[in-house]
Amino acid sequence: MILTGTGASPGIAIGNAYVLKKQEAALTGLILTDDSAITFEIEKFDTAVNSSLTEINIMIDSYDEDNGSEGLEILETHIELLSDPQIKEDVAQKIAIEKRNVNDAVIAVIADAVAMFKGMDNEYLQARAADVQDIGNRILKNLNITGKTAARIYQRNTIIIAEDLTPSDTISMDITHVIGFATQAGSKTSHAAIIAKSRGIPAVVGCGDTLANIKNNDHLILDGQTGEIIINPDEETIIEYQVKKENWLAETALLKSQKNKAAITTDGTLVQLFANIANADDMEHAHSFGAEGSGLLRTELLFMGRDSLPTEEEQFTFYKAVALKAKGKPVVVRTLDIGGDKQFPYFNFPAEQNPFLGYRAIRICLDRTDIFITQLKAILRASAFGKLKIMFPMIANVQEIRAAKVILNQAMEELDKAGIGFDKTIRIGIMIEIPSAAITADLLAKEVDFFSIGTNDLCQYTLAVDRMNEKVKTLYDPYNPAVLRLISYVIDEANKNNIEVGMCGELASDPDATLLLLGMGLKEFSMSATSIPHIKNTIIQSDMEFAKQVKQRVMAMDNSIAIAAYLKEVNK
Repeated sequence: MILTGTGASPGIAIGNAYVLKKQEAALTGLILTDDSAITFEIEKFDTAVNSSLTEINIMIDSYDEDNGSEGLEILETHIELLSDPQIKEDVAQKIAIEKRNVNDAVIAVIADAVAMFKGMDNEYLQARAADVQDIGNRILKNLNITGKTAARIYQRNTIIIAEDLTPSDTISMDITHVIGFATQAGSKTSHAAIIAKSRGIPAVVGCGDTLANIKNNDHLILDGQTGEIIINPDEETIIEYQVKKENWLAETALLKSQKNKAAITTDGTLVQLFANIANADDMEHAHSFGAEGSGLLRTELLFMGRDSLPTEEEQFTFYKAVALKAKGKPVVVRTLDIGGDKQFPYFNFPAEQNPFLGYRAIRICLDRTDIFITQLKAILRASAFGKLKIMFPMIANVQEIRAAKVILNQAMEELDKAGIGFDKTIRIGIMIEIPSAAITADLLAKEVDFFSIGTNDLCQYTLAVDRMNEKVKTLYDPYNPAVLRLISYVIDEANKNNIEVGMCGELASDPDATLLLLGMGLKEFSMSATSIPHIKNTIIQSDMEFAKQVKQRVMAMDNSIAIAAYLKEVNK
């Protein structure tokens, strides 16, 4: 039997299944009847949090940095979440006002926070749901001393099968025994997938209920590239995949050796490969994969997990650190990209029926100019220490760009008056992620220095598909001809107007799409750092004339199934 999910971390694993059963925390339903118990329950929560912090600090102290920085950064995020006063305040409120016991209060608060993050439109922020659930599970475990279990010991060549895996599960996975995993839930951008990539563990996610067909000790072949899982294969199939595995390992070694090699096609076209990052450590780590800078620095996390807006000085310190780690390479700083799907204790978002189409990103910044100008001044100040660029998200029309530039000029004037240095020629760009922006790319190109195509949102908004809705998420399809036509038009107009154009969405890291995007004229790709070697390998084996032929063939096709099949064929 062959099951199919989403290939999340490439490589081939051949081994035996271990089915991990999920243990849900249970509500007790017990209500506190004695007010004196309230203080005791809150103290129990504090003790459990302190125990959880101790556990994570031990994990940080023993962390092997050869596994990359991703796992360490996630553990540090867990420290921040556990230390977040908002969580304690919410738990204490449920204990004191609703008279819930601490176990039930924690379950309720964590469930609310997880639902909030899962409902966000930003994949990076959606992944935070796993972090919140992870720290919630840890607190609950430490509340219930009898519920603690010894570390699980796996046999060699184990492939874990689970409904989902927490970031902690993946970080602490013993890869001398665990050689791969598959989950019912999850996506390529989940923390489990990101850590699996950084640690070189083949992984398949989003398999759905079909994963229940796998039983303990079933012999499995797991292909983290194609997303296929073969249950109890015959000897001939095992031999075939052993050869594939050896070839994959040889290819991976070759890719690592090409870190400092430029991404140039066989006929001499230079392509630049950048990394999507969230902080200075990400930038440093990206260099090890051959990144030539960053095509997307997300700034949202600066505004999260705190009780007040970050000051100009705090933001300046953050951006300066990234600029210095970039070592003179360009870094595209995306301005604040948040909305009503995420509530901040210091920011009262209006109630909205659909926050993903509402008050968010550049719309907030143009309304709350106090927040916007503070961020812009911090970025400008940091531009004196590196090659920073500024990018505005969710632009829908020319008026928004012009309004944003007015505020940027105001920020520059204020710094000038204060005698503070900055890059006065700093380049300004926009995200192309709304269909109206794509369709008017010819007009927008006259207003900015560069475009960055955000394929995730462009696809979602073009096809009117909520990726988090199980009923329709299969309709989310970047190979849909409508999406590809918009992408092609944006690239054409950028090139006609002699401005830079890059791509920072998931499509940029899809090796099957590389030839097509080259044929469209895209010469700047930004992606997860770990994806860079594979995209580079595709580029240096590609011919631009053939890429243009691929583009012409694809643009004449009328459905994504045929397009995906054709691209897979030409990339063999």
